[in-house]
Amino acid sequence: MITNAAGLCFEDLQVGDSWHSDTRTIEQTDIEQFANLTGDRDRLHIDQEFASRGPFGRTVAHGLLGMSILAGLSSTAPSVQTAALVDVQNWNFSKPIFPGDSVYAVTQIVELKAHGRRHGQVSWYRKLVNQKGEKVQEGTLVTLVMRRAPLSTRPVRADAPHQLVDSQAPTAKDVAATAMP
Repeated sequence: MITNAAGLCFEDLQVGDSWHSDTRTIEQTDIEQFANLTGDRDRLHIDQEFASRGPFGRTVAHGLLGMSILAGLSSTAPSVQTAALVDVQNWNFSKPIFPGDSVYAVTQIVELKAHGRRHGQVSWYRKLVNQKGEKVQEGTLVTLVMRRAPLSTRPVRADAPHQLVDSQAPTAKDVAATAMP
């Protein structure tokens, strides 16, 4: 894998490449700060007495907090020159995240497509895993990643280090079912 202090470019990526992020522990204070930031102050997240009588027996993190933490963890595993997040597909919230849970992100490239002169489109299967090895969230995020130089200024090479995938590329569901237990 090619490394770049500013982050990998589209040309550095290949379908099937995968990464594991560092681990992060989610604390009750993280949940409360997220509740204050978003205005989602549902008692299930911030009231321990109320939550103790609920379906999980204690407070739980917001699903979108987990997704946001996954985005942060996966931003350095791998570090790429992202131009934009353009789509979220088939996102599943499988298990709750509790205060004290330690999570990490697993990322795998499932599709690469040309997208204009300056960017490539990358479909990333991502999942968030807790300290028990349980998948708590998963889905596909689609981003635009910078090319090294606009297509019009680059020479065309027959021995390019990657292959753009056609419509027969595996979907996130295919990858989840086979490659990512």
